[in-house]
Amino acid sequence: MRSLSLLDSSRRSSFIALAVACVAAFAGPRATALAAQGTTRPALAPPARASADVAWPAYGGDAGGTRWSPLADITRENVGRLTLAWQVSTRDLEHKMKDEGPREGCAKCHTGGTKFEATPVVADGVLFLSTPLNRVLALDPATGRQLWRFDPRLALNIERNEGFVSRGVALWRDARTAAPVACSRRVFFATVDARLFALDASDGRPCAAFGTDGMVRLDQGVGTVQVGQYGVTSPPVVVGDVVVVGSSIGDNRLVEMEHGTVRAYDARTGALRWAWDPIPRSAATPGYETWTPEGARKTGAANAWAPLSVDSARGLVFIPTGSASPDFFGGERPGHNLYANCVVALDAVTGAVRWHFQVVHHDLWDYDVASQPTLIELRRGGRMVSAVVVATKMGFVYVLDRDTGKPLFPVEERPVPTSTVAGEVASPTQPFPTLAAFRVHPTGPLTEADVWGPTPEMKRQCLVQFAGYRNEGIFTPPSTQGTLFYPFYGGGINWGGVTFDPVRQLLIVNSMRLAAWVKLRARAPGERGGNMRGTPFTMDRAVWVNAAGLPCVKGPWGMIRAIDLTTGTTKWEHPLGIEPKAPAGSPVAAWGTPNVGGSLATAGGLVFISAARDEMLRAFDTETGRELWKAKLPGGGQATPMTFRLKGTQYVVIAAGGHGEYGTGVTDQVVAYKLP
Repeated sequence: MRSLSLLDSSRRSSFIALAVACVAAFAGPRATALAAQGTTRPALAPPARASADVAWPAYGGDAGGTRWSPLADITRENVGRLTLAWQVSTRDLEHKMKDEGPREGCAKCHTGGTKFEATPVVADGVLFLSTPLNRVLALDPATGRQLWRFDPRLALNIERNEGFVSRGVALWRDARTAAPVACSRRVFFATVDARLFALDASDGRPCAAFGTDGMVRLDQGVGTVQVGQYGVTSPPVVVGDVVVVGSSIGDNRLVEMEHGTVRAYDARTGALRWAWDPIPRSAATPGYETWTPEGARKTGAANAWAPLSVDSARGLVFIPTGSASPDFFGGERPGHNLYANCVVALDAVTGAVRWHFQVVHHDLWDYDVASQPTLIELRRGGRMVSAVVVATKMGFVYVLDRDTGKPLFPVEERPVPTSTVAGEVASPTQPFPTLAAFRVHPTGPLTEADVWGPTPEMKRQCLVQFAGYRNEGIFTPPSTQGTLFYPFYGGGINWGGVTFDPVRQLLIVNSMRLAAWVKLRARAPGERGGNMRGTPFTMDRAVWVNAAGLPCVKGPWGMIRAIDLTTGTTKWEHPLGIEPKAPAGSPVAAWGTPNVGGSLATAGGLVFISAARDEMLRAFDTETGRELWKAKLPGGGQATPMTFRLKGTQYVVIAAGGHGEYGTGVTDQVVAYKLP
């Protein structure tokens, strides 16, 4: 790949102009301002005019994932009057296994293994949505009436590591075409069985000129692929005429797993434009010095499974990478392991690395960068600074300069516990944000006072377990005696990410406070099965819970926080959700719940979020965090809500289909709310 310095300046200028034109053409007035000012600047404008339609053209609201809307029709004063506008079924749960019945031992070969994590997009008066079974639907945004649907016909009798999930789609308009023609507007989406589709936005038919009959296979050129373990769960991103896609890879199977290569394809033809492997495989590649030659050769993963972000004005794609394989033993991959556990800014034309920031050195905890990098405009010292917010499973939030990757709030390398496992060399330090507001999860060791149970006997059982675990605070490495991870490998902050209110300069963060235990077991002589194949160990792990299925750690278990980025302080914070398993009348119910999904902020001074296990959609006052409204959903709201205005009416929409791993109701429902 050519470096940035070798790019012809005229080519870069035309690329940026084309990217601006594409975003503006597809998404309407809001995106026109967005593209012209560089991803997030329009968020500083006053609330949108009441007469104008306002789209939601990208998964995160805009290409930079701020999850903010300039709409102010729904306000703190009238939000209590919100009512159901429409509710529709995607018909995922109508699927009958018929001739493709579950393979023996295939626990996730059914719709009970679904996770409805999608956020719809709205453009040109149409709402586009993907379902857990990878169907794509086009709906009338005002009524929920189906306009078209596309079914890629997944083989449901193959066990998938992550179950069935799709977080969304991406939109593109051909700037070379003045009048609408077939496939001049496209919906791009990728499947859990590793296919990238281009669909005509007008009728859902595959665009024949793209790849082979509208589809490109993604499971080639990434090493040996195990069926059901390699695919895509997050939406692609579009920058100019390039479609960029990451991958989801089943964890902890072996050392030599599939490569986490990020690829860019021509939006018209499906031809490969560039490919970037997060693991540098040769000495000529920067970052190779952070590996041993053998580790760089055989290690897999470090894939970008979380949503990506785009800055069209700068011609950059921001890649959040995960841990290298396997997660919990790194003896086969000594070193810091760049570019695993990083946010990496790639040149959108060439795929060349512009800069990187690593949040975990030599990851042993499955602390992927699981959230979409959020591109914001930060008010600092009387001027606006373009920044990237990186939210992590550790509960750490980093705010970086968008041009250089340098921290804008202090970060320091601090000593962390060493490994006691033969053959493992843990990094002696890790990067900590120094300001307390940017650490939304405790970092110290758990104490006996932190151990909890709903009955004295259950607490005693948790205390007995507690005494046997290694427990020295965050970044305590896995061990053969068993180690407590706090936060656990789900976070902290997971794929729901963060939301930015640019007017108030507030960052909204929801997070979990759960512990898990991880235990390594030495392989017997000749033993080759189990997980982490290719290492001297196998691994067992689980969230640390008592006999009632509740955490052994005292709450709060789920939190929502607003961070003031002008001061670097916490503006407000409180538990999120009511735990449905809590004993009747117990104060434990107010400890919040584990939560998966993100939030939405609006110019009306509101934060909308579900995410918690009690299946409620809530609206909070952005200034104070006070709950102003809530509504019971038909199932779990483990998705991020979105909003748009159509024909003078503002709607709030969320996929309420639940999540098999969080114990919420599994449905195939999408619901929309509006004022009467």
